[in-house]
Amino acid sequence: MPLHAPHGIIYDTAMAVPQIVIDTNVLVSGLRSRRGASHILLRLIGSGKFDIHISVPVVLEYEDALMRLVTVTDVKKRDVTDIVDFVCSTAVHHEVYYLWRPWLKDPDDDKVLELAVTAGASAIITYNRADFSGVDRFGIRVLTPKDFLQEMGELS
Repeated sequence: MPLHAPHGIIYDTAMAVPQIVIDTNVLVSGLRSRRGASHILLRLIGSGKFDIHISVPVVLEYEDALMRLVTVTDVKKRDVTDIVDFVCSTAVHHEVYYLWRPWLKDPDDDKVLELAVTAGASAIITYNRADFSGVDRFGIRVLTPKDFLQEMGELS
């Protein structure tokens, strides 16, 4: 049975940690700058403080977006490969069956929503909250990295 923590994060009594899906824009932001909430969130992946969920389409989107950073930042291809490999090694993997598309305006956002629904995630972490308007119908919250970290007590 889900429990609601004082700050609104839903915990499953069997899992005891927040279950989240991270939107691509958060990964991009976290790699572009070592400052800010998105970078802190990336550093916490694999810490056991939350579980992230992935699917093949979402991982392919991560890799595509992060590889675009190689030409415009000091991020190297090897960095992208290492980060994507690390995310894949620590995340919970899901097969997603696209039975009810489209729900959102952007098909890439639909991939994230479908993963969150399949995973039973309590939150999608994104900078584009408006793009996920209406997902509360699925019992999923949409939070910025800063909001999520503050609720977890990782950021003041």
